[in-house]
Amino acid sequence: MTELFPPPSVSSPRLQTQGEFELLCALAGGELSPERRERIANWNLSALDWNEVLRLAEYHGVLPLAARNLIELARGLPPEVERSLRSAYETNLRRSLWFAAELARIMQHFERRQVRAVPYKGPVLAQSLYRDLGSRSFSDLDFLISPADFERAKQTLAEIGYRPSGEHNPAVESPALERFWLRTGYERSFDGAAGKNLVELQWALLPHFYAVDLRVEDLLARAGTVVVGEREVLCLSPEDSLLALCLHAAKHLWTRLIWLADIAETLRSYSGTQTIDYARVFSRARSLGIARILGISLWLVENILRGEIPEPAEEMIAADPRVPALGSEFAERLARGATYNFESTEYFRLILKLRERRGDRLRYLRRLVWTPGAGDIAVARLPEALFPLYRIVRIGRLMRKLVW
Repeated sequence: MTELFPPPSVSSPRLQTQGEFELLCALAGGELSPERRERIANWNLSALDWNEVLRLAEYHGVLPLAARNLIELARGLPPEVERSLRSAYETNLRRSLWFAAELARIMQHFERRQVRAVPYKGPVLAQSLYRDLGSRSFSDLDFLISPADFERAKQTLAEIGYRPSGEHNPAVESPALERFWLRTGYERSFDGAAGKNLVELQWALLPHFYAVDLRVEDLLARAGTVVVGEREVLCLSPEDSLLALCLHAAKHLWTRLIWLADIAETLRSYSGTQTIDYARVFSRARSLGIARILGISLWLVENILRGEIPEPAEEMIAADPRVPALGSEFAERLARGATYNFESTEYFRLILKLRERRGDRLRYLRRLVWTPGAGDIAVARLPEALFPLYRIVRIGRLMRKLVW
């Protein structure tokens, strides 16, 4: 089926020149400070490679945001560049408005079927942080649900034309595999009439092997509301949203500016009358063993985007010398556009470094070895009684990676 809304093509960037990357860092914000606005207004635009600027902006997920800010603030923008920027922003706005309408339609059906689902990222993030659906790009709708509600949520989506995607989705073949995937996986993608992988149901923020046991039921219990497209929908609490964004960025090793921008905008958006309870955030982070992940995320916001971070964050960073050391490493990789093979031993080692407690590192290693993924299940189709053998398949595939 032809996609009405194909996602933008993204290519890995080559070695970046400092000026273009610095410009994107300055542009990656929803509500810029007067100093930042003046800096953009006085930028020497003639020294830039505009093809590189546009390509890097797309790669880092900040193209519509950069377009909006450049059009508003930059002086002497080349006419052809301005046309490209306006086109990129308007294309994303149309796409985002479609997704916002679809979000409202899906949530309405979920409510009728009494499925408690919290949409996060996507239109909710664009509206709550950037106050503008056109400024944040996204390619699907993500819903957090309780595992107990998965079957009802799947049936509800089927009633409005969504079917499980067959791509990287081992659970589509049998009810037994679906039950198994609910225990070992964390998400399920769905295709719609407008394209593939438009909706994701998630019953965890991260795959099981990451060993971050943040229960979705607790997130649902603490959920608030936000207005998207003139409709009130559930959203994560400010504290949970900050932790979720940091975990998502860490999962991808902070390789795109937009994930840092989302964290920075979360800090800024809740600095007025509605605030984040940082004592609660840091307490949860410590109990989950992700204080280092939170610390690195905030260190990068401060040092890459020059964003303000709360004083308790400074204290948390100072308490763990690994935070600035790892932060510097990831900042350098981000600036030169380093990419990762997320199935490589290098990636697994880096994730291991992000956990501050020895027990969490051991749990991560144990689950990494013993938790089958979609690729492991795709190797062989076993009867339900032999599902435990997928662990052997997992070990074999990991050993092969180590050898090669």
